[in-house]
Amino acid sequence: MRSHVHMIIGTKQDKLENIVKDLKRHTSRTILKAIKENIQESRREWILWMFERAGKKNSNNKKYQFWQQHNQPIELSNNEMIDQRLEYLHYNPVEARIVDKPEHYLYSSAIDYTGGKSYVKITILE
Repeated sequence: MRSHVHMIIGTKQDKLENIVKDLKRHTSRTILKAIKENIQESRREWILWMFERAGKKNSNNKKYQFWQQHNQPIELSNNEMIDQRLEYLHYNPVEARIVDKPEHYLYSSAIDYTGGKSYVKITILE
């Protein structure tokens, strides 16, 4: 999705909040670097200004605020809940009218569930 991310993640080793924190740190640094280095991006200065303005509102930041501080986790405690959430994730781009079929969204694991290969390494939930 253009403005948010849905994912099903789990861990047996590290705390889930540490995984999310590391994911947010890595992706925000990578994306901000890409914005700064893309001289063809006509909105570059405005985008960086928006992230910097948001960052000043939060003392946890050194400069920019890319991700929202909070998460909205939902514990998936049984297979029925997992199936419901997976379907929701896959159909979210369809509902947003970005694609006609879930597997057509390039950044979705729906591709993997139809026999293709997405950009992100996933584990198929059975």
